[in-house]
Amino acid sequence: MKYYLLPAYRAIGLRWKGTFSEITPHLKNVIQQSQDRADELKYKVNPHIQLGLSYHVIKDGFVHYAVYEVGEEQEIPEGMIEIRVPELTYVKGRHEKEKNITKTYTELHKWLNKSDYTPYKEIGVDYYDPYTPIKHEYYPVDRDPNDPHFDIYIPIVK
Repeated sequence: MKYYLLPAYRAIGLRWKGTFSEITPHLKNVIQQSQDRADELKYKVNPHIQLGLSYHVIKDGFVHYAVYEVGEEQEIPEGMIEIRVPELTYVKGRHEKEKNITKTYTELHKWLNKSDYTPYKEIGVDYYDPYTPIKHEYYPVDRDPNDPHFDIYIPIVK
């Protein structure tokens, strides 16, 4: 695994909050709606990548932002939200098609346990997942929604 310092950025899209039992079909619908509305964002930094930013701040669930990185000149379309992500260091993993997502995350957790790093947590925020309190997934827009491949970034601190 490698780690990277990524600059701060601004993103716009849709927000979903729910429990793990509510993911299907609710979260998938929000992700698809964000992708369907992507052409409303004229100042996308990388139009080929949809971001899935998950924050495990509710018990048995999380808050998810299905967004695109945008420039400062981008206005927020009606019904969408803005999120600003600070500059952070991330460990990067890759989930391949036809692979088990649990195995992909287990490999990331093993790397973290052996490293000098711990998952980043915002001060004053309670998280319910000690291994991946925050995870950012970078999805190619041409992915197969039933068997996706994507990059995973978990913010870390030494």
